[in-house]
Amino acid sequence: MRRRLLPAALLLTLALPASACGGDSAASPAGGNTDGQGSVTLNVGDQKGGSEAMLRAAGELKNLDYKIKWSTFTSGPPLLEAVNAGAVDIGGVGNTPPVFAAGAGSKISVVAAWHGTSRGDTVLVPNDSRLRKPAELKGKSVAVAQGSSAHYQLVASLKKAGLSLADIRVKYLQPADALAAFTSGKVDAWAVWDPYTSQVLRAKQGRILTTGDGVTNGLSFQVAAPRALEDGKKVAALKDYLERLRRATAWVHDHKEEWAEVWSKDTGLPYDVALDSVKRTNASRVAVAVDDPLVASEQEIADAFTELRLIPRKVDFGDFVDRRFNGDLPPSTTPARD
Repeated sequence: MRRRLLPAALLLTLALPASACGGDSAASPAGGNTDGQGSVTLNVGDQKGGSEAMLRAAGELKNLDYKIKWSTFTSGPPLLEAVNAGAVDIGGVGNTPPVFAAGAGSKISVVAAWHGTSRGDTVLVPNDSRLRKPAELKGKSVAVAQGSSAHYQLVASLKKAGLSLADIRVKYLQPADALAAFTSGKVDAWAVWDPYTSQVLRAKQGRILTTGDGVTNGLSFQVAAPRALEDGKKVAALKDYLERLRRATAWVHDHKEEWAEVWSKDTGLPYDVALDSVKRTNASRVAVAVDDPLVASEQEIADAFTELRLIPRKVDFGDFVDRRFNGDLPPSTTPARD
């Protein structure tokens, strides 16, 4: 039987949705075209098939009073490095990269948040695996991208099962290498996110052992550079940009098939994989406030990685948020969309 998986070469360039950024892949800045007009230019960090594609599909890049210069990155950590350096004013990442950036003392501020499901964050096992529950991972090898949302999902899932990372053999691999290891039987399980989850399931290469639903917080963020937040004109542009991004996210929920088609063309994902991922993960996100429960939830992630000595120092996540863009948004505990 032929196995329908994306080639490893394509996986190296495939954009990952923001809710799942992570790992230590190198950045691939690609100065993009500008939209709008005016004297202010927002430098926005993005991933292929990410914010720019969604905003354009939703018609939210029209009538801008400022310009946007897009730069493309392969994952969250290098994007946040660019934010820290002031090369990027704002960019989207998942729930774990800001924790590692904060631990490194980076100059970042979480300015906007979305709450979605974590059903696409999974631990996958081969179809013929004897493993049936997370507790059975003890002594097994598990591939995961270090510093990614999947990394914390693995930590939290193991904890719920009464285990820790010390109880398994962790293989820190980026998705392309992890996929090869998983499909060749070199690891027993793979902790990963959508669209990889949808890809493996569609190709009938594996099944879900457990998901992050009810285990992780399902949050994703827009993170800004403090320097940009000190510029009055850029603050006005950021406010407008975030409002457009929130509307575009809502548009995805009501136009799943249309967005899956755009996303498929932009990333090279097969349409059925893109649609599965949209329905399972992407369309669930709802814009929420950057509030105390959010800070507390991220603090749990920070404390977990500090305890594991993967973050070198104690992090006070509250020092890395800016709440001025909350407006009348609902609390971060608002349920994800169905």
